[in-house]
Amino acid sequence: MGDLYKEYMDKLPARVMQELKEYLPGSVSQSKLRQVLDKTVEEYEESKAAPGECIGNVSAESIGEPGTQMTLNTFHFAGVAEMNVTVGLPRIIEILDGRKELSTPSMEIYLNKPYSQGKDIKKLALSVKETLFNDIAVEFLINIVDLSITIVLDRGQMKSVGLIPSTVVNAMKKQTKGYIVKADSNEIILKSRSKDVNLNNLYNTKEKLKKVHLKGIKGVKQVLPVKRGDEFMIITAGSNLKEILRLDFVDSSRTVTNNVFEIANVLGIEAARQAIINEVFGVIENQGLNVDIRHIMLVADTMCTTSVIKGITRYGVVSEKSSVLARASFETPIKHIINAALVGEIDFLESVVENIMINQPVPVGTGLPTLVTKVK
Repeated sequence: MGDLYKEYMDKLPARVMQELKEYLPGSVSQSKLRQVLDKTVEEYEESKAAPGECIGNVSAESIGEPGTQMTLNTFHFAGVAEMNVTVGLPRIIEILDGRKELSTPSMEIYLNKPYSQGKDIKKLALSVKETLFNDIAVEFLINIVDLSITIVLDRGQMKSVGLIPSTVVNAMKKQTKGYIVKADSNEIILKSRSKDVNLNNLYNTKEKLKKVHLKGIKGVKQVLPVKRGDEFMIITAGSNLKEILRLDFVDSSRTVTNNVFEIANVLGIEAARQAIINEVFGVIENQGLNVDIRHIMLVADTMCTTSVIKGITRYGVVSEKSSVLARASFETPIKHIINAALVGEIDFLESVVENIMINQPVPVGTGLPTLVTKVK
């Protein structure tokens, strides 16, 4: 049986051969195995793109046509405020345009055992959630006579996130230089050391205090523990992959964010390419549409080919094109043509778009080979 596999080694990729060995039973007969291998070779040859095939156009049509049928804007997690996830066409546009600021950044945090079985899941989720000073304060009062700020604390909220007054006071002292901080049972009072403080300064200090970071991971605004299959995990609104991966209870091999730029910064461009494929394919699949993954892989390759993520826009992928006419065909044509004329740039008409523009055969399919005849 091993000899039969060796016979087909140069006809099939190593990964396909590996999968065949895994899934086929050891008791399969020689004749049956040969039939399976022949059929696999046939399927593999049919799946190859022919030389000169315009795969870019095919991919554009294959993604664009189902894309017109996409609707849904956001998916809302029931029972949790601020927990929306952008899906559907807006999400695909967000990825392919290469937008760094997402409308709804989120993460899926997988946990190591025993936490993935449900142990202390709520406590873990709250420890990850960012707690700002504004979250534990009932109100901020400015005393005009004393020129002081009084903050009334919510003791119940402090207890739920595991904060004690001394921790809060220490965090405030670091952020408010030039103020005397006094802590009472339910209040914290800030009084300026200098005499020339005005109302405007006090107001600015009050607004600054609201954003003081007390606990948790910066950027993680909301958390939601959920059960998927047999294990528990945490879904977040807001993202900070670098800090989350440092936590010892997090399964770093599976934890992901929907921000592909963050993935590129933390894990590298190859991981970002895979994230683009997974995100786009996931959105299309959720809409019940069917697009071959190879079309999405081509788009992801195009976006990541320069080792930096570039969106499919005039500032991204299109700006990288060597052809003047190809750049001009997308947007702002006059700007590109004038700039090319100023430096005497030459267009060698090697691609599809520029040949269509000047009515020449395009170098794809039968237009790819050039016949040269010998003249006697």
